[in-house]
Amino acid sequence: MNASARSPLRPRPARWFEMLVARDDTTLALEALAATGAVELEARDGASLPPAFADLRPLLPQFAELAARYRAFWPRMRLEASALPEPPVSALQRSLSVLRAWARDAEPLVRRLQAAEAEAARLQHWRAVFAQLQAQRSTLDLAQAAQAGPTLQVRLAVFPPGSAPQLAGLAHTLLAHAFESDVEPAGTQCLLTLGTPEQQHALASQVLAAKGQWLEPPQWLSADAAACDEACAARQRALADEAAGARRALDAAAHAHGLHRALADVHRLQWVLDNVHGLESGPLLCWITGWTSRDAAALEAAVDASGARALLRLAAPPAGARAPMLLANPWWARPFEVFARAMGMPSGTEADPSTLLAVAVPLMFGYMFGDVGQGLVIAAVGFALRRRFPLARLFIAGGVSAALFGLLFGSVFSLHLLHPLWLAPLDDPLAVLTVPLAGGAALLALGLLLSALEAHWRGELGAWLATDLGFVIAYLGLVAAPFGPWAGASLALAAAGALLCCAGHAWQARRASAALVALGELAERLLQILINTLSFARVGAFALAHAGLSSAIVALMGAATSTATQALVLVLGNLVVMALEGLVVSIQTTRLVLFEFFARFLEAQGRVFRPLPPPPSMTPQESST
Repeated sequence: MNASARSPLRPRPARWFEMLVARDDTTLALEALAATGAVELEARDGASLPPAFADLRPLLPQFAELAARYRAFWPRMRLEASALPEPPVSALQRSLSVLRAWARDAEPLVRRLQAAEAEAARLQHWRAVFAQLQAQRSTLDLAQAAQAGPTLQVRLAVFPPGSAPQLAGLAHTLLAHAFESDVEPAGTQCLLTLGTPEQQHALASQVLAAKGQWLEPPQWLSADAAACDEACAARQRALADEAAGARRALDAAAHAHGLHRALADVHRLQWVLDNVHGLESGPLLCWITGWTSRDAAALEAAVDASGARALLRLAAPPAGARAPMLLANPWWARPFEVFARAMGMPSGTEADPSTLLAVAVPLMFGYMFGDVGQGLVIAAVGFALRRRFPLARLFIAGGVSAALFGLLFGSVFSLHLLHPLWLAPLDDPLAVLTVPLAGGAALLALGLLLSALEAHWRGELGAWLATDLGFVIAYLGLVAAPFGPWAGASLALAAAGALLCCAGHAWQARRASAALVALGELAERLLQILINTLSFARVGAFALAHAGLSSAIVALMGAATSTATQALVLVLGNLVVMALEGLVVSIQTTRLVLFEFFARFLEAQGRVFRPLPPPPSMTPQESST
């Protein structure tokens, strides 16, 4: 079936592509394909990683060893990989040589930087002590504390957040002052202690077991805490200048050695090994195969722009290959693909219900949340968050629908400021419950018709007509009976459908006894789908609950004695309703879609299209192994 004849409800398979590329240009070609976001690699049976890439693995532990020591000191921005073709092993060996040469020059700078930062952190803990002593107007002579010993010793214990012991457990110490340091992480606790060497040794064991620090006082402390704090601050400024100088020297060394390019080349090769698991390769050429969601021209343009020497074509997939499926919905229906994807992926003979859900989901949400003001707020929040949280796009349509139903119900921020275009829910609760039941029956019937469409795509429409058409007719007759004056005719239609179903099964099985089995199965299926239909009554029930909460807000406003209090009740009440019901209504809508509607036709037996992740040049540059 060609693309023009394909039903808009039917997912389409990705297309198989084959690319013949110069072996030394393979990495460039892979980067170009990944940058399109439209390619999933799949090697043909028996293909393995070419030696040109497989030989990289023994060298990668050397990079991991360097990264463990120096990752924090490598540049993270402006990494640009080499553009010229080069054998992968040669590129990795060259990059490792650059990293080792840089490491030899950087090691003294790294040690100087780490020493400066560690001393600055220790001083910051002591500054917390000095600040606390000043706040308490303590008479503790810090100069004497620094010189104490050997009988008594002063130490500062620094505990990570949540690990400091209770002071009651330190009764053996002669002195214990607790402080909270402003060194990261927040909540770091400090204990200034005075005790014998034996007592301090016992406490030091607790500190080290909690992965804390055990600090001796600086020997230059003076008697005045304020003077000590000023001296610490001056020393910290000097250490900051020293650290900044070390970092500038590290940056200069990185530029001198070409570290930016070496790191980018290693990251690119690591990306290839992480994402490419098999390629067919010869002495000069490499064959890249897989699936794409684009046409050949788009892929060729991307590869040509990279400079890779390659030939590409779209071809028939290999025998037995299972194509990933693609959903092709209009922009307004794409946010609703999340429901089908929650089940998996529809196969090529299953319907993608996203366009139908773009109508049904907002109707259910809006019916349960019918209020003009609240609906517009929800739509505005969804619009504001649509880029950061793609799911927020669902709330745009849901909020607009809620506002429209608010006009039908005459509700604006829980107040009856408008004359309802239809009815006020609490005035006619039976009608509010009945409409969702009819809508649910229509939605389930639509699901049954989608199963017929799927049978047509599989070439099994005749079997569906013989077995399931009678079930659909019987269901429609049963659900129509309570809603019209022709209950007898509706029941007769249901009976005719049941007979048709039984006859169809008997005809297919070529034996009359199959009709009895079909009758039992029909009764079970009808009971199940009628229960599913009743589940849609919850849509009306939540609409009534929303109206009840709105009435409660109005009643509380009436009990308030001032305009300001009434306004506060109105604002808080609406916020509570939007937060609470927004969550509940979303859950109920999702439940009805996944467990009632999808059960009629969707098994999600398709394969998900998983594009090759973007190369390092297309992502924020972060040094990683």
